[in-house]
Amino acid sequence: MTPPNRAQQEHSRTRGPRVLVLEDDPVTSQMITDHLRRADYTTVVVSDGLLGLELAHELRPGLVVLDMTLPGLDGAKFCLELRTRSRVPVIMLTSPDAEQDRLRGLEAGADDYLTKPLNPRELVMRVQSVLHRVQARPPAPSPGIRRAGDLVVDHSARIASRGRRRLALTNREFALLTFLMDNPGRAFRRDELMRKVWERDFGDASTVTVHMRRLREKVELDPSRPEVLVTVWGVGYRFDPPGARDELR
Repeated sequence: MTPPNRAQQEHSRTRGPRVLVLEDDPVTSQMITDHLRRADYTTVVVSDGLLGLELAHELRPGLVVLDMTLPGLDGAKFCLELRTRSRVPVIMLTSPDAEQDRLRGLEAGADDYLTKPLNPRELVMRVQSVLHRVQARPPAPSPGIRRAGDLVVDHSARIASRGRRRLALTNREFALLTFLMDNPGRAFRRDELMRKVWERDFGDASTVTVHMRRLREKVELDPSRPEVLVTVWGVGYRFDPPGARDELR
């Protein structure tokens, strides 16, 4: 059991997934906890980034709500450290004018974000939406392996590799790559990718841009000259199977 001096006592009467809340403002953390409890989520609240990272590994929560400005370890560094060991979804909290913080958080592996002051109803809806995408994702078709040149995605093991390189992808990057691999040669607008991969009809399209940039850094042989995850100017992005250009020459 988590000692009281380490984190707020866990609310055990609720039935839903455990949500780890990292927020150093007591008023905001209480508001988050109250509304998540009413929606049947179990919550643990901690106000320090380093302690939060320890608890994330220890408790294995279903989701993390993360304030980007934390003592001990800020939100972006927290995400980077967390992603070395866990794919747990992360919703980050930022101030309305902190665009750079949002981009840093998305680049570090956060799945979604909300700006303060928080709308409690939207908070609960975002938590429900992210958890639904993670938990209710349909099983991969048998045999669960997709190949495109030297790029291989194994759904059952949730492993992606290119040649001999294992690709350390977040949940969202994995979903984005899989979707594009399933639709080779077709260009998608950013708002289309938001609907298809994020399953949202709203949101900042720069989220897609950031995730694509991070995905290219892991997939492309030369991220500055992408040949697999291609930009279609004036439209969006397209997946070209590795080696496809060579075959056309």
